[in-house]
Amino acid sequence: MQNYGTDQDVLQTAHEWLQQGHEVILVSVLKTWGSSPRPPGSLMVMRQEGVITGSVSGGCVEEDLVQRYRDQQLSDSYPTRVNYGVKRDDASRFGLPCGGRLELLIEQLTDSVQLQKLLESLQQQQLVARQVDLHTGKITLQAARAEQDFVYTNKFVRKIFGPQWNLLLIGAGHLSQYVSQMALMLGYRVIVCDPRKEYAQNWQLEGTELTTLMPDDAVQYYVQQPRSIVVALTHDPRLDDMALLDALTSPAFYVGAIGSQRNCDSRRQRLKELGITASQLQRLHAPVGLSIGSHTPPEIAVSILAEITQQRHVESVVEKHIVSLV
Repeated sequence: MQNYGTDQDVLQTAHEWLQQGHEVILVSVLKTWGSSPRPPGSLMVMRQEGVITGSVSGGCVEEDLVQRYRDQQLSDSYPTRVNYGVKRDDASRFGLPCGGRLELLIEQLTDSVQLQKLLESLQQQQLVARQVDLHTGKITLQAARAEQDFVYTNKFVRKIFGPQWNLLLIGAGHLSQYVSQMALMLGYRVIVCDPRKEYAQNWQLEGTELTTLMPDDAVQYYVQQPRSIVVALTHDPRLDDMALLDALTSPAFYVGAIGSQRNCDSRRQRLKELGITASQLQRLHAPVGLSIGSHTPPEIAVSILAEITQQRHVESVVEKHIVSLV
């Protein structure tokens, strides 16, 4: 039986299993080659009876891992590393795309106290680096920074847990609820800004932060690093424009605003008159979201998160290409 979840879901399940007296194995994706369904850092936990939470391939690798675990064929000691898809026949057998390969780290979890400490940090939306010494198996936890990424060397593997991306939504309306719910599932730290009392007092979505700061003050306070996103969703120029004026001159990775094409053209003209340059205006995604024919709030929320995800992956590909040329 398999359940797909976020990193926090996977760790929470592992902690509960340890508390119940189960033997628990943690599997992490270390490295991929070719077309692989899950990126480095992806997690899965499993028990010998075949219960799984998380995913490392989305194919038959999980089934093989469970079977090898049941048969006590994974390893005599942990942590250990295993490879899948090295041969073409293996790639086909394990449901990996043509040419796909995976290297996995397998650990036996035993320290429920340390796991609880990590979970408490995540509940407080803190960033934590979990580092595993590949020779001794020693695990250390320390504060992390948003710009740190997954690292795998011959000596250690380090994964960053917690929200590395901040999403600031302007407006606590109906659409913001759907955007927030989806963003939380994607691992964002979600901050909702609305100085309007009638909207703010009705915001009750667990896992998000609500601020009644004025939008420009909220941008200045919360958007302090490049892994930040600002999306204006109020339809009220007095609030949306106030946020955009500061967001377009901030280090934010993505800035978007809702509205029809006509309204967005008018907004660009207003912002230009207020001193925003042409190059800064080019950063504005408006109307926000991919054009997928969305009409309802949930559909619009999908389009917004889809465009943000698309832009993040495009940026990631560009960064990797630049690094490869250096």
